[in-house]
Amino acid sequence: MSANSPESPQRVDVVLLKGGRTKIRYAADLLSDDGTRVTVRAPWAGDGVRDFGFVRFEPGDVFTEHYWRDRWYSVKEVRTADGTLKGWYCDITRPAALDGAELVVEDLDLDLWVSADGKDVLRLDEDEFEESGLRERDPEAASAAMTALNDLERLARPGDAGNGATNHGRPAPDTQHCFPPL
Repeated sequence: MSANSPESPQRVDVVLLKGGRTKIRYAADLLSDDGTRVTVRAPWAGDGVRDFGFVRFEPGDVFTEHYWRDRWYSVKEVRTADGTLKGWYCDITRPAALDGAELVVEDLDLDLWVSADGKDVLRLDEDEFEESGLRERDPEAASAAMTALNDLERLARPGDAGNGATNHGRPAPDTQHCFPPL
């Protein structure tokens, strides 16, 4: 069965590494794999509720997660159990690798949150990134991580520089909100 088959989805384990160790591992349905982008769906894998102040992840939430083999980030669409979109949580990571039934990604500490209405675009954990020592250990990876965060933020802010002309602070009629970058 291919990942794009209408039959029951394949299962994979998503393995998120941080600092060389497994931060979290959880089972997910493999929805598609086109050779570049891998898309999976899984329920919230955390214990109980995680309240970030700007969003709450809780049991019943469903994450549709997009990972790329050629991009330094992943984009996770977050919905409530009833299907209401909460927003997108973006992890800055090394490019993903699907090895058998394991989808492995290395978290590089930087994150971006984009609310469902696009009004809140929040850069997260920049202090953790600075403390990680990645800039000293692997300057090229650190540069790629910062570029990925900046690119995602630019895409998430319609009407900002590099994302089309504006009309009094609103996107021009010929430019659309281009987030998430799928």
